[in-house]
Amino acid sequence: MSKLGQVVESVEKYNKFVLDQVKRARTDEKFGRELLGRWNDVKAKIPVTRTPTGLPLPRLALPEIDEPGEIARYLFGEGLPGEFPYLNAAYREMYLEPVREIESFEKDKAVVAGVSPARGSKERPTRPPLQEEPTRLFSGLMLAEDTNERFHYLTRHQRTHRLSTAFDGPTLYGIDSDADGVFGKIGEGGVAIDTVEDMVQLYDGFDLGSPNFSASMTISGPAPIIMAMYIAAAKRRFGPKVVPKLRGTIQADIFKEVQAQNETIFPIEPSLRFLTDMVEFTTHEMPRWYPISISGYHIGEAGSTPVQQAAYTLSNGFAYAEMFAGRGISVDQFGPRLSFFLDCGLDAEYIALARVSRRIWAIGMRDVFGAGPKAQLLKLHTQTSGRSLIAAEFKNNLTRTAAELVLAYMNATNSCHSNSADEPFTTPSEEWIRLAAHGQAILLEESGIFKHTMNMLSGSPGMKAVERAVEAAILDEFREIERLGGVLAAVEERYQRSQIQNAAHRYEQQIYNGTRPIIGLNRYRDGGEEIPEVKLVRTPRSKQQLQVDRLAKFKEKNAEKAKRALDKLAAVADSGENVFPALLETAEVCSLGQITGRLQEVVGRFRPMV
Repeated sequence: MSKLGQVVESVEKYNKFVLDQVKRARTDEKFGRELLGRWNDVKAKIPVTRTPTGLPLPRLALPEIDEPGEIARYLFGEGLPGEFPYLNAAYREMYLEPVREIESFEKDKAVVAGVSPARGSKERPTRPPLQEEPTRLFSGLMLAEDTNERFHYLTRHQRTHRLSTAFDGPTLYGIDSDADGVFGKIGEGGVAIDTVEDMVQLYDGFDLGSPNFSASMTISGPAPIIMAMYIAAAKRRFGPKVVPKLRGTIQADIFKEVQAQNETIFPIEPSLRFLTDMVEFTTHEMPRWYPISISGYHIGEAGSTPVQQAAYTLSNGFAYAEMFAGRGISVDQFGPRLSFFLDCGLDAEYIALARVSRRIWAIGMRDVFGAGPKAQLLKLHTQTSGRSLIAAEFKNNLTRTAAELVLAYMNATNSCHSNSADEPFTTPSEEWIRLAAHGQAILLEESGIFKHTMNMLSGSPGMKAVERAVEAAILDEFREIERLGGVLAAVEERYQRSQIQNAAHRYEQQIYNGTRPIIGLNRYRDGGEEIPEVKLVRTPRSKQQLQVDRLAKFKEKNAEKAKRALDKLAAVADSGENVFPALLETAEVCSLGQITGRLQEVVGRFRPMV
């Protein structure tokens, strides 16, 4: 039995344990009294906060139960926020305003009225620092300086800078901008990055070592090379001591590329080896960096059902955990550095998809991999569904995204990106991307849905029904992958890919036959609607030529050093040693395409499986 099969058994065993605890609480009076005492103690210690209108609310909402069996079901089956099995949240408090800011409505009224503190008091009306915003803004267009300008625009009104970077097609495939046939793709759909000099320019003006800055890079096939360039760029600007301070994420998920997105440049086994090399280095040298974002978003965008998305993402995660442990890295070292990425659409499953995923991951990591509490946490980035955005009457996309944001925050996501309404047509314009960011700000800051009370929308009978159904369906998917021999064997059989394709076909059929309503497309459509005039964001040919010219100068300047560095890299790759330290040296003087090409000479190119 593989680790995934053991995960299925561990979840089933844990569910039986919960039922046993419920029965015990109802038959063992002493145990029941202990649980009731703990429950009452927890409730008694919950601070009371007040809304701007003066309404008192508990900082944490708990179900109104006093029967020991139901208390046991809640504490063991769900857990308080920040407690195993983390169904309700990975952390004790998320999104909440600091309690001191609103703890005394009477004090606030006095301050507003101009009443001074009591004589002799040193108290002053202060606003304590807020938690880091969960909003993560995503951008990538044209050349490095253009994306840098967009980054500064997006972060103008943020306390913390959490940037996600989209790369253009050539970069995603590890190809240089001067390669044959790619000129027209330079800077399209993402930023063109060929060299460490581009990387320096991309994040110019941001303090990469600051605790208030993090960078996320959405790239997988050439992720170790891009990661090496990011480190090299940071060292150029801030010196070598900045490396342990660097904070962020790089996607680096090879399994989802093979299953859904297709941007794979090396064969699967060398790809996984280079990924593990990077994880080993960053785990030891960069304690604040997440070296892999295990991504279901692209699986969902490729057409999977929500359950398939969660099941394949979690099973991929367990496969990576097994692989990293096999390298000899401690689970309590790499476990806290894993992150996850799911989309959030409008299907009913999304009411609880992330909650259930968090629970399954925690149980599997604890009971199968022996992970400690920090490595049990599924830390999640959510992006609203790009697939749900419709070109027809596209302003409706604002409403779709808003509804998806509510679902994402109901699931206690750790960070979130909201898509722009104009994305069916083009790279988002400043107007629409600002509205997308404001959607999150309205939800988190203007509304009171999430900022006063944890669990504000959790635990309804409907949500519990969805949780049970989703967990059972995910475990069924795990069993099928286990039957095929595990994740890698299932990938080689094209199992995940074929299931995603079948689901995508059903989805489109449902749209066309009307069983899946899409407002403005197949229902309530304005027959007189004209195609809107949307300004397309395109990279001018002059900028594309500028990128090619820059690359030529870089290659000419570093020609001799590049040859030596590439020879050393090839020797290390051929020897089976960890290639990442050599990549760090090579990234200083070689382009992305040069590095990719030389490694392909050693390990080969990816060929799609038939």
